[in-house]
Amino acid sequence: MSTTLLATFERWFSVQNVALVIGLVSQLLFSSRIVLQWIQSERARRVLVPALFWQISLISSFLMIIYGILRHDPVILGAQLISYVIYIRNLQLLGQWQKLNGWFRVAAYVFPLATLVRFVVGEAHFSLQAMLSSRIPRGVLVLGAVGQTIFLLRFVYQWLYSERKGESVLPLGFWVVSLLGSVLILVYAVLRWDVVLLLGNLSGTVVYARNIVLLRREIKALKIVEVKVPVEE
Repeated sequence: MSTTLLATFERWFSVQNVALVIGLVSQLLFSSRIVLQWIQSERARRVLVPALFWQISLISSFLMIIYGILRHDPVILGAQLISYVIYIRNLQLLGQWQKLNGWFRVAAYVFPLATLVRFVVGEAHFSLQAMLSSRIPRGVLVLGAVGQTIFLLRFVYQWLYSERKGESVLPLGFWVVSLLGSVLILVYAVLRWDVVLLLGNLSGTVVYARNIVLLRREIKALKIVEVKVPVEE
């Protein structure tokens, strides 16, 4: 009886299942931030970026770092590490970072670093050696790397754009690059049979496309207003 229970416990709490749960929770949070941003933008009839968008992104990204390690996926891990830094910077640009609880801010810096240290010196599934020995086909890895690079560049672009503006904004180019990267990652997710990436990017593509429509309308409306405003001589 005890042997059966132990086997059941080990089966339910296998590395694959734990990774799946962490990944799904992360994607649920990622999707909730997109839906939140979408709803607020629809109400305002223009694209908005609430501070909560970046706060949720930060937590989700940390979970995806763990997921990438457990899945032995360097594509996911690399992309999330860079995204994590950008999320913090956007909160700083919004003036929201210092408003967060001090312990949360310390944890936001310490936990990812501690996780990476454990990953480098770790054993079995949670280790750098396990990731390097994973047999992901080269072509699939290249496709995923290209998709994640494009997907990541949206935040690099958004970061530079926001730094230039002096405020956190999501320009049209951000959503166009998001849509392109998301499509490539969807193909990668199918080839890797990664349910987490598949579900997250399916919902994301819809929102990205919708934000492109909203921003194009907003830009068009601004141009019409500019034309109607008389120029003083």
